[in-house]
Amino acid sequence: MGLREPLAQIAAECSLPKALEAMGERWSFLILRAAFNGLKHFEEIQSNLGIARNILANRLGRLVDVGILNREPCPEDRRKIEYRLTEKGLDLLPTMIALRQWGEKWETGCPSNPVLVDKRDLAPVADVRVLSQDGRPLEWEDLSFRWREELEEARAAE
Repeated sequence: MGLREPLAQIAAECSLPKALEAMGERWSFLILRAAFNGLKHFEEIQSNLGIARNILANRLGRLVDVGILNREPCPEDRRKIEYRLTEKGLDLLPTMIALRQWGEKWETGCPSNPVLVDKRDLAPVADVRVLSQDGRPLEWEDLSFRWREELEEARAAE
């Protein structure tokens, strides 16, 4: 049986709606993908994605406002602006990889190109998995939701 939560409580206590609100929609994910691929300047992002300038400006501003990207003057030319991933933005990497892998499996049915590899041995990265505290791969059947208070009480009783 699943955990039943009132919608108001979900909105107040669950991080998923806030995370989705911070990311926005499709263009934000594509901009983030471009940033992970090393694109830093408005013009190169715009030409690479084929996105309208006003939409790109809006999405870049939003990603800066929520702390996923920093907007900084370019070291070589202070008149030019660079958009760089923050620590918060870099922490989205596993999410981006998981979404890409899900899309390969369920939407396109074929591997993405270019292939994401480990620089050390040039082997493709493994599928993103949910792991237990001790590193065991977990499936949906292995998981359950528990209230934080319930876990704290269980630990205190040990």
